[in-house]
Amino acid sequence: MVDPRTAARLSYRALYLLLALADLFQRLIPLSALPRGWPAPNILLCLTVLWVQRRPDYLPSFMVAAVFFLDDLMTMRPPGLWALIVLVGTEILRTREAGMRDLPFWGEWLAASLVMTAMTLTYQVVLTVFMVPGVSLGPVMLGLLATIALYPVLAFGLQWLAGLRRTATGEVDALGQRL
Repeated sequence: MVDPRTAARLSYRALYLLLALADLFQRLIPLSALPRGWPAPNILLCLTVLWVQRRPDYLPSFMVAAVFFLDDLMTMRPPGLWALIVLVGTEILRTREAGMRDLPFWGEWLAASLVMTAMTLTYQVVLTVFMVPGVSLGPVMLGLLATIALYPVLAFGLQWLAGLRRTATGEVDALGQRL
C-alpha cells in the first residue's frame, strides 16, 4: 500500500509537470502571425513561485531546474541562465516558507512579486553585461506586471481546483507528522 503523504506528493508533482508542459506547449505553437500588443505573463514562473510558496515539499529543486532548463532550450534563451536565476529565487522563497505561513495573502503576494522582480531584473542585467541581444526593458517590465497580476488568479484557481494551499502553523498530516 502506498503512503498517503507520498501519493499526495507524487500527484502534485505530476500536476505541476503537466501544467508546466502544457504552458510550454501553448507558448511554442503559433496561434497567430500577428504581433501581440501586450506582453503575455510568464505563467510558468508564476506557477512555480506559487507552488514553492504554498507547498515547497511538493516541488523539489531538481524539478524546478529541469523544467526551466527545458524552457530555456525550447525558447532559445541562453541555456541555464534563467533556470539558475529561478532556482536561486525559489530557494530563497523555500527557506522563508515557515516564517511566511502566518502572513495574509497580500504578504505572500508581495513576497512573490519582489522575488519575481528581482529575478527578472537580474536576468536583464546579466544579458546587458554580456551584451546578449534580447528584449528591451519596457516590454519585459510589462510582462512582469502581467505576471504579478496573474498571481492571485492562479492562487485562487489552484486552491479551488487542486487544493493547493499553504500549510498552517503546527499543521500535521494524517500520520501525525508536522508539515
